[in-house]
Amino acid sequence: MSGAPAFVSTRDPSRRAVTFEQALRHGLAPDGGLYVPTSVPALPAGWRALDRWPQVVEAVLRPWFPAEAANAAVEAAQQALDFPVPLRELGARRALLELHHGPTLAFKDVAARTMARWLGTILRAGGETATVLVATSGDTGSAVADGFAGVPELRVVVLYPAGRVSPVQERQLTVPREGVYPLAIEGDFDDCQRLAKRALVDPALAGLQLTSANSINLGRLLPQATYHVWGVLQLARSLAVAPEEVVSVVPSGNLGNLAAGLLAAGMGLPLAAFVAAHNANDHFPRLLRGEVDADAAPATIATLSNAMDVGAPSNLERLLALFPEGRYPVPVLGASIDDRATLASITRTWREDGVVVCPHTAVGLAALRRLRAAHRDVARAPALVLATAHPAKFPEVVERALPGVAAARHPRLERLPPARPLARLAADEPTLRRWLLAQLG
Repeated sequence: MSGAPAFVSTRDPSRRAVTFEQALRHGLAPDGGLYVPTSVPALPAGWRALDRWPQVVEAVLRPWFPAEAANAAVEAAQQALDFPVPLRELGARRALLELHHGPTLAFKDVAARTMARWLGTILRAGGETATVLVATSGDTGSAVADGFAGVPELRVVVLYPAGRVSPVQERQLTVPREGVYPLAIEGDFDDCQRLAKRALVDPALAGLQLTSANSINLGRLLPQATYHVWGVLQLARSLAVAPEEVVSVVPSGNLGNLAAGLLAAGMGLPLAAFVAAHNANDHFPRLLRGEVDADAAPATIATLSNAMDVGAPSNLERLLALFPEGRYPVPVLGASIDDRATLASITRTWREDGVVVCPHTAVGLAALRRLRAAHRDVARAPALVLATAHPAKFPEVVERALPGVAAARHPRLERLPPARPLARLAADEPTLRRWLLAQLG
């Protein structure tokens, strides 16, 4: 026995277990639940001494795989993660973990590129093909489209809310790519997410061999756990503190990134606390404070930090299953930041630190500032803030916060063609079903 965990559905009381390959392949369990591990493996001895990114990738990922599969899984991940993940120190014992140096300039490149390699290998071994159906509130879709494009065994259908992603994000989403089909949905992200989840268990679509690359898929979470460990190690070493002293701030929407961090904590990554930094879509922070029930999520509110515009986070179901009654491996604090405070955070970070940040990272910095004022322990702690996207992806928002300032630009974005979705569809299941069967059936 290798000790690698099995996986069960959050909705299956009998706890029928599947392998990681099966969970990755299907994305969502047949009963509509999300897969969770039956146990969380431990980080290997000596992990605190690791000082290179590929070493951390191996240390975090190897324990999740049976011995016979671990070498190939780790090697695929290391090949996918061929871009830097540097630490940028700010004042006041804060630092940004810059996760936006991948091909689509967003943190989701880490998981999308890894997952594409894992899934392609599984399908190739079985002589299979599959269709990846992904809902996006902005950055997931372009990362998945870029990471999965050209994999012979895969086609990718991206659902995004029409008019609710930034112009740059839409141009990234709709770049012509081999095997990728971008669809604009007349609704919000929750509509896109609902359509994707129901399509995955729709018997009429079984012939398409649908799977998901949203953070409902475990293949997204495990790669993201790597940089939580990497960031804490870098900051602790830089400031000569113990990892146990660090507060990690996670800009949050669908709660996949926080779930990945909590899995890392479950593996043994010690932290003072996580901060779940939300925009006006504040269901999870209110849940942490005991103000609402878990199933009482409201409709999505459109904000300047649009990639976090999620009213009903899918991964909340996973968190409730993994950590019933809020028994997290480290404390989790929540904060909600409105658009006005988001703009003020961009302005303040530029004036005080000389750094331009995207609106999502700005939400994280504002949440940290607010919680430092309210919690003595947080006020004293060194803080790692996950910088989730390059600011050049949101030029309109940055210009509002920093008028007249030469905001960050990126040549990769300036070369993008005009936005051109393949189709624009109503947000209802029959319409999507007809399109999928007509175009891909």
